[in-house]
Amino acid sequence: MTDLFSPYALKGETLRNRIAVSPMCQYMARDGMVNDWHSVHYPTLARGGSGLVVVEATAVSPEGRITPGCLGLWNDAQAEAFRPLVHAIRDAGAVPGIQIAHAGRKASANRPWEGDDHIAADDPRGWETIAPSAIAFGASLPKVPRAMTMADITRVRQDFVAAAVRARDVGFGWLMLHFAHGYLGQSFLSPHSNQRDDNYGGSLENRARFLVETLRDVRTVWPEDRPLSARLGMIEFDGQDEQTLHDAIAVAKVFRESGLDFLDVSIGFSTPTAKIPWSPAFMAPVAQRVRRETGLPVATSWYLGAAPAIDGLVREEKIDLAMIGRPFLENPHWPYAAARALGREDAAWILPAPYAHWLARYRSA
Repeated sequence: MTDLFSPYALKGETLRNRIAVSPMCQYMARDGMVNDWHSVHYPTLARGGSGLVVVEATAVSPEGRITPGCLGLWNDAQAEAFRPLVHAIRDAGAVPGIQIAHAGRKASANRPWEGDDHIAADDPRGWETIAPSAIAFGASLPKVPRAMTMADITRVRQDFVAAAVRARDVGFGWLMLHFAHGYLGQSFLSPHSNQRDDNYGGSLENRARFLVETLRDVRTVWPEDRPLSARLGMIEFDGQDEQTLHDAIAVAKVFRESGLDFLDVSIGFSTPTAKIPWSPAFMAPVAQRVRRETGLPVATSWYLGAAPAIDGLVREEKIDLAMIGRPFLENPHWPYAAARALGREDAAWILPAPYAHWLARYRSA
């Protein structure tokens, strides 16, 4: 029976287990560049025993950053700075992945511990935000974005393609398109943020057009032997959940036909008034339904719980991978702790040889 520590093969990549490090923004870059923080942070998570490490949302253009501290992949210097990091993750036994993104109307924000709000209009650190329609997100993000022109839409699609090429060329083995969390892709899909009256607004087909075109464009440059995935906001918790989920599943089916290999099932976050039912593994039933109705392998995250509960989700075929976030920040060796909790006698051997040697020797003493 497949469990949390079963290998997972997709295309030309094989993960040593079903544990993936979820992309978690660090907001520690300068001019989008990898620095010492990232060079320590990500390989540490890989050494902890995960099967896949997905680097945080990495902007495809300067305007696509959430904050001035976000990573970027819009120039070759940034790409080359990633190369040693990619090798370090793979040398530690994990598949290196990256999530490429454009923050849309949620861009030009202060880092969370510095306000988590839009940068003031007179602050030179800020920049113009763009979105499908000139509608502010609201709450702490009140800036009204500029509605995108057709030229903007074409340019941003090209930015995603260029970032995918750079990710490909420096050796990332897994690519994730960020189409969730109220950022640009999700903003096109959601009626909360898209009120266009052209081919990119109105019907579901039109609202999904930017996402589908971007996916297809990226598919042409991303190698067939490396997984292409997306994180999609499948549900908003806004009182229209059944319709939203129905529509998102329809879009996911088009994604599969367009070459998507894997789907990370997440939340829309398109409105600050959403009533999200935070509770253990609350997104697992949504992920299971998406898996069943689309035929795509899936992951999800958000309060997945203790190792036995996550193991159960994999065994019951509700998810294919578990995207683990904050538990890794509390304990970078979370997979080792999970293996111990599940009674795996070989728990130490999911770690690098020096760690495994000393842990095994200590336990046998």
